[in-house]
Amino acid sequence: MIPFRDTVPLQHTPWVTWSLMLVNVLIFLAGQALDPDQLRSFQYLHGLVSARYAHPDWAETVGFPVDYTPFVSSMFMHGSWLHLIFNMWLLWIFGDNIEDRMGGIRFLAFYLLCGLIAGVTHIYANPLSITPTIGASGGIAGIMGAYFFLFPYARIVIWVLFLPIFFEVPAIAFLGIWVIVQLYKVTTGLVPVSGVNGVAWFGHLGGFLAGMFIYRPFLLKQRSREGEKYRF
Repeated sequence: MIPFRDTVPLQHTPWVTWSLMLVNVLIFLAGQALDPDQLRSFQYLHGLVSARYAHPDWAETVGFPVDYTPFVSSMFMHGSWLHLIFNMWLLWIFGDNIEDRMGGIRFLAFYLLCGLIAGVTHIYANPLSITPTIGASGGIAGIMGAYFFLFPYARIVIWVLFLPIFFEVPAIAFLGIWVIVQLYKVTTGLVPVSGVNGVAWFGHLGGFLAGMFIYRPFLLKQRSREGEKYRF
């Protein structure tokens, strides 16, 4: 079962959400044009390698340049078509409504800040990881954290995969289950070494909590009043 869409109507065109989706797709396509060795080097240089920052002496020894841009660039890279499609699907479902309440510029700042906090959380939880973590999941988790409070009783339409079956659940229930899954992964010892083919579960939680706690200053007052009637 996967989320198909939500039921909250938009009041404004989500230009930034669409732009983020486009940039992610273009960067992924550019990476697919590289040969395997070039792609691997690209992911190591521009993905988030925890040990590069937790152990700078090691990073210098193996030749990593001093560079903090991967905290942002890693948010626009994906390891596979499935990884890209799933993240962009979630961004499309939840991002447009949060942009609706924040406005484009504030939404972009919020998204990037949540992604940065998710990256820092991942490094703190996995300081020895030497594989690149990539993907938009941290920023999207922040969006979901904000959605949890702004639209708790919106309905999320769930699709039973490969069957023409759809049903609705409250957003607070869907997002609550999502959080429980992340907590289960990090508390049962089932977390793999995060990297291109792994999942940064701690980063997801860090991004979600960031979104929950910092979303309010990013809201536009006028749009908040417009959106109040869509909370329930």
